[in-house]
Amino acid sequence: MTNALELKNISVIYGEGTPFRKAALNNINTSFPKGEITGIIGHTGSGKSTLASLLNGLSKPTEGEVLLFGENIWAKPKEMVKIRSRVGLVFQYPEYQLFDETVESDISFGPKNMGLPDDEIKKRVKLASEFCGLSEKELKRSPFELSGGQKRRVAIAGVLAMQPEVLVLDEPAAGLDPKGREEILGGLTEYKNIYGTTLIIISHSMEDIANYADNILVMKDGEVYMQGGVHEIFMQAEKLFDAKLDLPQITKLFIELKKRNLCENTDVYTVGYAKKEIEKAITSK
Repeated sequence: MTNALELKNISVIYGEGTPFRKAALNNINTSFPKGEITGIIGHTGSGKSTLASLLNGLSKPTEGEVLLFGENIWAKPKEMVKIRSRVGLVFQYPEYQLFDETVESDISFGPKNMGLPDDEIKKRVKLASEFCGLSEKELKRSPFELSGGQKRRVAIAGVLAMQPEVLVLDEPAAGLDPKGREEILGGLTEYKNIYGTTLIIISHSMEDIANYADNILVMKDGEVYMQGGVHEIFMQAEKLFDAKLDLPQITKLFIELKKRNLCENTDVYTVGYAKKEIEKAITSK
């Protein structure tokens, strides 16, 4: 399996040599498979956002290497602009990424900086806006007139328009209603399936991670606490609780059902899977 990104012996230390020394990340070794969705979860302060900022060179590790398709992204610091066009980063607060007069020009900013011709820029803006659920009417509006959810769509579309090989998203669906979450995360998944983009999603929502991720990285106290497939991680409830995390609501429901001898399986973490298990239980009686 090819890895899009790999972190080798990564540490991030603040206040080195002072009484206030703090290790935000401590000897991280992990990888993100090409063309897959990796969900990063962890309690507040576990190091998730610090890790995300390393992936496109927004910040530099105190120790260790960040490898993009096997090459150290800091080997040629003067070429960091190229790295940031290959690894897109969408922050948790999208309003800080928007600045232009119209939504269309905001989404166009990245492709223009890449020196692309006008027809290619228009094509990319149209494609990115469609995947993010933005209408042609919205493209003509000022980004500052939009709701928080719409701003998030614009911020994501602006990065998608650069067509990065890796896309890192910090809480892309936070605060949205279920329909909005499904539209954004479903659109990103569809984009990944078509273009083979590697997605890395940081989220507090266990339901979102269960529904959309292929792999999960669990952070705790600046270290990799657990890593594996979705099924493998959610089967280890006690370890998740130890990391101050929770299970998807549907999983907790099936744990209670098993206590009442109403089902056998508790490794149920999506609504679709739950539906099949319930139908199976009904037909077997």
